[in-house]
Amino acid sequence: MVTAQEECPSGFRTIEWKEGKVVMLDQRLLPQREVYRELATVGQVAEAIKKMVIRGAPAIGIAAAMGLALVARNYKGRSMEGLLLRLERGAELLLSTRPTAVNLQWAIRRCLDVAKKARHMKVEEISQLLVEEAQRILREDVEGNVALGDFGASLVPEEGNILTHCNAGALATGGYGTALGVVRSAHRQGKRVRVLACETRPFLQGARLTAWEMKKAGIPVTVIADNMAGHFMKRREVDLVIVGADRIARNGDVANKIGTYTLSVLCKEHSVPFYVAAPLSTFDPSLGSGEEIPIEERDPEEVLRVGRMRIAPEGVSARYPAFDVTPNHLVWAIITEKGILRAPFQERIQALLLNRKV
Repeated sequence: MVTAQEECPSGFRTIEWKEGKVVMLDQRLLPQREVYRELATVGQVAEAIKKMVIRGAPAIGIAAAMGLALVARNYKGRSMEGLLLRLERGAELLLSTRPTAVNLQWAIRRCLDVAKKARHMKVEEISQLLVEEAQRILREDVEGNVALGDFGASLVPEEGNILTHCNAGALATGGYGTALGVVRSAHRQGKRVRVLACETRPFLQGARLTAWEMKKAGIPVTVIADNMAGHFMKRREVDLVIVGADRIARNGDVANKIGTYTLSVLCKEHSVPFYVAAPLSTFDPSLGSGEEIPIEERDPEEVLRVGRMRIAPEGVSARYPAFDVTPNHLVWAIITEKGILRAPFQERIQALLLNRKV
């Protein structure tokens, strides 16, 4: 059994707490440049999440936890109530950045609970507790993703093509990955896997990030345009599809990067297994179905441009819902760090979350 530390990161760190600052790899600049940003305030962390310096549901949860740790470290007062007020304001700022991924809310709630339970302690002691909690969330994410990857590898044939969408790898997590964590584990077990990475317009997470990450890991990867997936499925050049998730409702409906729903329908037509890989922190038991999941609408200019080059005529409008929802009946299984869930999802999700340790 390989340790989380050995596998995380695979030649790079997505995010870490270092000398009282948050350090994160600027994913907007990949694959051309590897630039790390040092962030010293919660405002800078919120801006980094909003501008997608860091992205991926688990990763932005970790970033939010570290952002609250910065609030506490930067607080100069002695009043416990004053600190708690600052933390609440920091939490509101962080929550305003990306509405779809529930990991953000989960991590913030967890850190606020730590601070409130320790309100009898000194300010500097609470500050240290929040730093430790943020680092614990990072460590648990990596360890959980290694376990998730190992469970998911059991679904992967000894040789085959795995199609994935967006980036659900080390870059989207604490350093191992969910969907790509399954790929990493299968590769580590000696399975001859190849990745087909949908480019994932308009931010190109597949072409820029998944391909970069797989190349670093020594795993064969081929980039395809999003509209090529059906062609390769029809030609039986896709053995299974594995995607990540940004929020999973109580009934097993899954919100993930826009285009995921299309893939699930194509899988249904071509009898290709469609799997979702996500940690327990991505489940939202407060929502009965995917219809209740808020869908982030991003700046339509991102659709109208590729990099700095405009690709549509001036005056033409665009839409950019950043996520879509795949209904549970199209999901073959959900892979978690506690095991593999199959239908009926609602009963099994509820049973799993009741036993969850937070």
